[in-house]
Amino acid sequence: MNVLADAITRDRRSDRPALSVPAAGRSYDYRRFCTSAWKTGNFLRLLGVREGVGVAVADDPTAEPVLTLYGAAALGAVVRFGPPRDIDDGTRALVVPAADLDAYDVGPATKRVVYGDPPTDPSVSYFERDVWSENPTEPPNHVAADDPLFRVDGDRYTHGATLAAARAVVDAHGIGPETAVAVRGPFDDPTTVVAGLVAPVIAGATVAVGPESEGDLTVGGPDGDVDPVGIDPE
Repeated sequence: MNVLADAITRDRRSDRPALSVPAAGRSYDYRRFCTSAWKTGNFLRLLGVREGVGVAVADDPTAEPVLTLYGAAALGAVVRFGPPRDIDDGTRALVVPAADLDAYDVGPATKRVVYGDPPTDPSVSYFERDVWSENPTEPPNHVAADDPLFRVDGDRYTHGATLAAARAVVDAHGIGPETAVAVRGPFDDPTTVVAGLVAPVIAGATVAVGPESEGDLTVGGPDGDVDPVGIDPE
């Protein structure tokens, strides 16, 4: 694997558990997870998301932000979890819960996407409707290992560096297909992204997100037992 999209290719699909959100009673096997990530990427592409542009995503432990990470990554976009309320012009899409949308100040170049309750404004896209109706095929992938994958404040982290750090987590903790990883840390922390959202998926393990999540290993929170990840910004 050289880029994050390599973790959701067609041959990665199976009936093994991939993602669970205990608080919402939702779960995805690898077949549904990969297909949903592709559909998310295809939807974002319709909004103008492409290589190098920003996608701002709520720091919210549920399925939509995780799928947005993988869908945006397949397009070469740069994800930022927990963005500031004033969205910069380089951000092409904002993905947040419907209840939080009015808290953000966005310009005309940023497309707004909500999940949860449907929007009342017709100019706002609805994740549940628009993503699920998308084409379930792999988005075009022209991403390189040295392209940025996500950012935290002013630091950008590349696909290659993120995958290398994730592989180190997998090796150090023996993560495999039978492992469940509970993700309780904030998504705007590089350790959470690498150890919680990427490492389990490249190992074929299960990601469980939210404070109610349980697993063989825990990332973040007071009981976290995965070592901090060393990942250098670009």
